[in-house]
Amino acid sequence: MDTVQTIPYRRVYVWELPVRLYHWINALVIVLLAVSGYLIGNPQAIFSADEAYQLYWFGWVRFIHFAAAYIYFFNFLFRIYWGFVGNKYARWNRFIPVKKQQLKDLLEVLKVDIVESKLRGRISVGHNILAGISYFFTFLVFLLQALTGFALYSSMSEGFIPRLFGWVIPLFGGDAAVRQWHHILMWFFVSFVIVHVYLVFYHDYVEGRGTTSSIIGGWKFVRDDEIKK
Repeated sequence: MDTVQTIPYRRVYVWELPVRLYHWINALVIVLLAVSGYLIGNPQAIFSADEAYQLYWFGWVRFIHFAAAYIYFFNFLFRIYWGFVGNKYARWNRFIPVKKQQLKDLLEVLKVDIVESKLRGRISVGHNILAGISYFFTFLVFLLQALTGFALYSSMSEGFIPRLFGWVIPLFGGDAAVRQWHHILMWFFVSFVIVHVYLVFYHDYVEGRGTTSSIIGGWKFVRDDEIKK
């Protein structure tokens, strides 16, 4: 009688609490920034029948945007720091391909994600290399969005942090150019969120390792022969 060989799985703690908190805080503030930023750029005439003194909705929109921007900024700085002190799945070498094997893994992931071919290579325990490169590029966009946002805020704020970014406006060629870039980058984040959510669920289905739930509890299911990867 034929026997079926089974490969044992075990739980591996991949995403530490600081990484998970960063992820969910970032998700919340990006939504708040995108919605409030869109309303600032395209104000809606809601409650226009009321007297101006009876409402302050646009003031609240601006307050939410500016408050979320500070949280976004310091949360981003924290993630940069954690990339140096976190576990091996959070470190910066997971985001930048520096090894030959990582380039091979990149080809494999591209085949699975784009052509939807069957997964044949090894499965990364943490971020796969394509996700790592995408997140690294996204971190650069995070930085650019913070620079342009605080630069726009510097013209109407006496705060210490916004005033540090006043040099960005002449560098970009004026307030209008900075505002345009800030708006374009907002749509980058909207597109990124859509693709990100799709790929998370897709890889959860293809790999069956608990990708989706791992960002909540931190644990993934890993084969014993992949435990060191």
